[in-house]
Amino acid sequence: MTKSVLIVDDESYIVKSLSFVMKNAGFETYSAGDGEEALQKLDEMVPDLVILDVMMPKLDGFEVCKAIRANPAWSSTKIIMLTAKGRDSEREKGLALGADDYLTKPFSTRDILKRVQEMMNEERKAS
Repeated sequence: MTKSVLIVDDESYIVKSLSFVMKNAGFETYSAGDGEEALQKLDEMVPDLVILDVMMPKLDGFEVCKAIRANPAWSSTKIIMLTAKGRDSEREKGLALGADDYLTKPFSTRDILKRVQEMMNEERKAS
């Protein structure tokens, strides 16, 4: 079964580049341009993993992360938060809200792909 990734970012070039890399690695990809759209997508389908920007219009990534973790139907979804805010306090907040990982911009698509693959493999081993 193909694993799915929801990419949530208000910067379209980031969504396009991450979608390209994830598709080439064999993942099914979906995208959302803000937090509200992300929650709508989650109502339609439950991805295996969400790459979630922190600073977005409408609902920020912290609010979306909190909503994902509050919904039992989405509890198995992994979350990688992606942000330009690299301060330790921001990272700690994201992880405390339930993110599985926290990466800062600028980033390497290769590094994100490696982290996604590691998380998907951890999930496979646990099942």
